[in-house]
Amino acid sequence: MKPAKRVVLLLLLVCLCTTLSAQTYNSDTLEVYFRQGYSTWDPTYRDNGQRLQGFVDRFKKLREDRVMSKISKIHIISGASPEGSWAFNQRLSTNRAKRIQGVLKEYIDLPDSVVVVDSRGVNWQGLRELVVADSAMPYRQEVLDIIDNSPELDKDANGRTRELRKVRLMWRFDGKAWRYMYERFFPILRIFKLQIVVEWERFEAAKQEVEREDRIVERIAIPPMSLPEPVYPIPTPTPIINKPFPPFYMAIRNNLLYDALLVPNIGVEFYLGNRYAVVGNWMYAWWKSDPSSWYHRTYGGDLEVRRYFGKKAYEKPLQGWHVGLYGQIITYDFEWGGRGYLGDRWSYAGGVAFGYSLPVRHRLNLDFTLGVGYLGGEYKEYLPIDDCYVWQVTKQRRWFGPTKLEASLVWLIGRGNVNEGKKGGKR
Repeated sequence: MKPAKRVVLLLLLVCLCTTLSAQTYNSDTLEVYFRQGYSTWDPTYRDNGQRLQGFVDRFKKLREDRVMSKISKIHIISGASPEGSWAFNQRLSTNRAKRIQGVLKEYIDLPDSVVVVDSRGVNWQGLRELVVADSAMPYRQEVLDIIDNSPELDKDANGRTRELRKVRLMWRFDGKAWRYMYERFFPILRIFKLQIVVEWERFEAAKQEVEREDRIVERIAIPPMSLPEPVYPIPTPTPIINKPFPPFYMAIRNNLLYDALLVPNIGVEFYLGNRYAVVGNWMYAWWKSDPSSWYHRTYGGDLEVRRYFGKKAYEKPLQGWHVGLYGQIITYDFEWGGRGYLGDRWSYAGGVAFGYSLPVRHRLNLDFTLGVGYLGGEYKEYLPIDDCYVWQVTKQRRWFGPTKLEASLVWLIGRGNVNEGKKGGKR
């Protein structure tokens, strides 16, 4: 080979090596979305299946180009939003990563040696970046200070572990910052990301070309090159352009106290958003026993608009403390062998209700409610005499005090309307 040609090939080789050291990797990213509190793979949820298929197609194309590139890492990054307990989010994050790793193996030949799993629990880094990017975020600088400087976990005076960072975000600033993040940022943080890191192989291609030209490479001392370890950038949550269909929360209710009094009843509760809900209940009983001639008859219902508050209410709808305004209508006829009381026209009541909805199972709550207000309406007193009911007097009832008492079993219905960490359902 002529000296001039050798010099040109050497310069070409040096340039290629310089390019290799400057650009050692490329990346491709897949985003998969999960429903709140779940690690189940759902290809129909927010076009998960379509995005996965596109990712698999790109992956296979890269692997076919063996001269130019080599897959060096499959980086599985999994996280969760801050709602829910710390332990639950750790398990949820790990389960999501394992589930997606299994799904990928169904589509492509994925050696375990290239898989790196990063299960982060709560994705605080992603939350921080969303806060920084949103100029309308209330108390933005104070929230960033809590994220940066408050430990995620610490122990209280009794030695019990508590989630200090989360508690501070929930309760400071009158809860406004937490509500803002819950509605706008937490759905974004429920995504999982998978990243491919690609190492370029142009150096090997140039080396083979030089060897074919009189094997000049064998006579030139080229120092061995070590490729720098790729730096994997931390994926940031991608803002959602098309807002997904909002979650649906409702519940079916049954007052166990009325059941104990032989008054069948049923109720429904619908979540309206921003921790507001509307509750409707109905009861009906018509019992009569001869010859003792006793009556046990009542029917009616109530409607309540309530607002949930407290730590549990910020974690998930339809749980925690609640306060509301209610109205009632009722008719009744009670007589057990003596003086009877008949309210055959509607009696009306209204007042303020206060209570607590306690999660007990995967889709079950116990709701304890006490309502205090005014009950008014006309009723008649009568006596059962010789198989007849003899009217005695008509009165007006004016009652101030408790008019509503519930210990209700609540069955939760809707997407994501489950109690985190409670046994009895698939997670």
